[in-house]
Amino acid sequence: MSVNPTELNITWEKLPDNFVLDDEPVDNINQPVLASALTEALELSGKLQESMLVGTNFGICATVEGKTVVKAPDWFYVSNVLPTTPPNQNRRSYTPNLEGEVPGAVMEFLSETEGGEYSIKSKYPPGKWYYYERILQVPNYFIFEPNAGWLELYQLNASGRYQVAPADANNRYWIPQIGLFLGVWQGTKANRTGFWLRWWDETGQMLLWGTELVERERQRAERLAAQLRSAGIEPAV
Repeated sequence: MSVNPTELNITWEKLPDNFVLDDEPVDNINQPVLASALTEALELSGKLQESMLVGTNFGICATVEGKTVVKAPDWFYVSNVLPTTPPNQNRRSYTPNLEGEVPGAVMEFLSETEGGEYSIKSKYPPGKWYYYERILQVPNYFIFEPNAGWLELYQLNASGRYQVAPADANNRYWIPQIGLFLGVWQGTKANRTGFWLRWWDETGQMLLWGTELVERERQRAERLAAQLRSAGIEPAV
C-alpha cells in the first residue's frame, strides 16, 4: 500500500527479518518508569484490549524513497492492530497501514542531551517531528519535560501540519483516539518523586496505579470496620 501525502514515495512494508534495530541505551533515566506508569494505569482500568498496541522504545516503521525508516517513540498507542500469534508478543516492530492503524498518539520525553524531539529534518533519516507529522501523520504528538513538568500537545490541523493544542481548564488534554484526558501530576511512585503523566476519564476521575488501588481498598476496609464497631459489631479478622 502506498501513500503520498508529502510528495515522497512512502510505502508500508514489513521490516526485513535481517534488519538490525538500534539497541542504544535510553537517554533519559526517567523514561522507563514514566512509560510503564502510563501503560499500567490503562491496563488496570481495563482500557487496553487485545486489538490495541502500546509500547515504549519500540520501532515504528515506514519505507521512504526505498529506504527503511524506524523511529522508537518513548511511548505510543495504536487502537487497532492486526492480530499476531501470540497476540502482540512476538512483534519486533510495527508498520502502520500494513499491520494496523497509524498510532493515535506518540510521546517523547524531552532529552537532556539534544532536541531531536523537535527535528523537522526531511533528509534521510528524517527527524522525529517530520516523521510523525509528514510521514506517519500521527494525530497527537506529545512532548513532555519530566524535570520541569511541562507538557505540550501538537495535533494535525486541516493542512496536515502540527499545531499546538490548548489545554483545558484543568490543564489537561483530551485524546479522542484513547477516550481519556492526559495531564501532569506531581507525586511519588517507584522511588521517584517528581512530575508524572496521568490519565483522567471524561468524568474527571484519575486512573489509578496498582499501589493506589491497594491503598484505596485498605482505606475502604478500615472505614467499613469502623462503621461496624460503631454499631457494636466486631468485624471478622
